Amino acid sequence: MEARMKHPALVLPDAMPALMSLSKSTEQAGLPKATADLVALRASQINGCSVCVDMHAKDLRKEGESDDRLFAVAAWRESSYFTDAERAALALTEAATRLADKADAVPDEVWDDAVGHYSESALAALLMTIATINLWNRLNAATRQIAGAAR
Repeated sequence: MEARMKHPALVLPDAMPALMSLSKSTEQAGLPKATADLVALRASQINGCSVCVDMHAKDLRKEGESDDRLFAVAAWRESSYFTDAERAALALTEAATRLADKADAVPDEVWDDAVGHYSESALAALLMTIATINLWNRLNAATRQIAGAAR
């Protein structure tokens, strides 16, 4: 395998610092890091981004997440490994990642469940995390970046 091009965020001089700053802005908002990483892993699975699946699974493992939880992310609805708040975050992740799959992209019940578990700043961080990982997934998938190549 070979990437189609150098990563776009490295080609444009101001892109990488901007993306890193965007990601950093969510860190102090009250969203647990494990939740942010689970969200990144799930969106990356949906989008088929091997770079981000690899990176976020490894990050979660380094943070002490069990293999049981890592392996179950793709089937979180059928798993007992996740809290209600994590389930709400994963449901919102799926809805906001698959915007075109339904007429009502983010149904009220998905939104209301997330609102019931997260403060406004944590919810903002969750939405920014979902949007940012989707951006990374699209850049990586379109240019066929190679998992593990950046490490």
